[in-house]
Amino acid sequence: MSSPAQPLAASLVQSVDWLAVAPPTIAAVVALVVLVADLFVAEHRKEILGWTSVAGLAAATLMLLPLLDGDRSTFCLTGDAAVCSYTADRFTLVIQFLVLAGALLTALLSVTALKDARKALPEGEYWFLLLSSAAGAALLPASRDLATLIVALEVASLPAFALVGLRFGDRRSSEAALKFFLSSVTATAVSLMGISFLYASTGTLHLARIADRVQDVDGQLQTLTHTGVVLTLVGFAFKTAAVPFHFWVPDTYVGAPLPIAAYLSVIGKAVGFSGLILVTVVALPSYADVWGPALAVLAALTMTVGNVGALRQQTTRAYSAVRLLAWSSVGQAGYLLVPIAAAAYSGDAEKSIGSTVAYALMYGAVNLGAFAVAALVGRAKSLNRLADYRGLYASSPLSALLLAFFLLCLAGLPPGVIGLFAKVTVFSAAVDAGLGWLAVIMAVNVVIALFYYLQWTALLFRAAPEGEAAEHRVPAPLTAAIALTGVLGIALSGAPQLVLRFTDTGLF
Repeated sequence: MSSPAQPLAASLVQSVDWLAVAPPTIAAVVALVVLVADLFVAEHRKEILGWTSVAGLAAATLMLLPLLDGDRSTFCLTGDAAVCSYTADRFTLVIQFLVLAGALLTALLSVTALKDARKALPEGEYWFLLLSSAAGAALLPASRDLATLIVALEVASLPAFALVGLRFGDRRSSEAALKFFLSSVTATAVSLMGISFLYASTGTLHLARIADRVQDVDGQLQTLTHTGVVLTLVGFAFKTAAVPFHFWVPDTYVGAPLPIAAYLSVIGKAVGFSGLILVTVVALPSYADVWGPALAVLAALTMTVGNVGALRQQTTRAYSAVRLLAWSSVGQAGYLLVPIAAAAYSGDAEKSIGSTVAYALMYGAVNLGAFAVAALVGRAKSLNRLADYRGLYASSPLSALLLAFFLLCLAGLPPGVIGLFAKVTVFSAAVDAGLGWLAVIMAVNVVIALFYYLQWTALLFRAAPEGEAAEHRVPAPLTAAIALTGVLGIALSGAPQLVLRFTDTGLF
């Protein structure tokens, strides 16, 4: 009885490439260090936890450099070394850079936000949750089986619920966390149902094996497989805030601490879209006729509803600046969906996916910059209305110029050249795939978005209301966050090929 068991036991032994898994591992280890250190650090020295977190995220980001020289895989099956659960290829590294660099900028914003909160936010728990979420987000793009993918997705999402509702005694924050929690749990439940159907049909969780086996599913299981594909897509549509699963976004962004709203707008989207890409293009290419049209329709609905929602924001409404950024992020999600839908129709799916990755990099840099300036204005004007930005140039010229630049990048207008290039790349992906109708809808939405981005930009340079041109004092961490995003956005606008070169994702 023992001899048959030995080969089975041996087949479960997997090697671990510690260098490949270093970026998410460092973030996770630093999270535990910060949680334990919080027990021993005196109240007046809690700021050291924040700087430890910043250093940990910087180290995790730097650990991507040794991985650039070639693809690495680990947690592979001993019987088939080509089937692995973790792969650090070009696609993985680009998304991990976006996630970890975005989390680093969020941490810089958070150092100031926690100090201003005056103990309304518990520092030890905050940093532990942020680092844990970043570790899960960094793990997800490397996942090459559905079990690891879902675990990474939840490790990224669950701490985010707590971060949204972490502010003591804030009813708006609690409501935002509840909406976010209920929508995300629903998404997870639907995804798990779909994944269980796919597993029942194919007998495997590894994406590469699903791609092979799903084409030869027994006729009696065809309906089960189709249902699994649709349910999995619906679950990820929740995660990417695609319409009609976007209802939680505005209230969640307003109720969350502003750095967490920035984190969700960029890292949350990177997580959702990288998971969607892995499930559709890598695991289910043979079902492109199912997910291609569905994602094309979702893209059209998402960009339209998001831009119309942003257009309706009133300048004097409380938190209208954050609400506009929230609706804008829904609209931007629609643009990000376009190349993924195009991959179903294109002869070069890798190029289409590369357009999404390039656009995500542009969006991540400039959207975090816009939130950084919003955090600066929010320190003096807690209601953070669009009207509060009137005359910002008079009180803080550099911040106003950078915010104008970020908004022009999001709009796709010069001097925000990188925004223009990214939109042209997405537009080209739709046209090349024969989705002319989607390209037309995108063009209309770009024009709609121009109105509200330019309206906000114009406010920055108008005369401030009488007696309201107070100077904004910028703390060092906030200055660093604004400066880093500004330098990155300007550098990419000067050399957009730095982003466009990532159209070769290495996924195929």
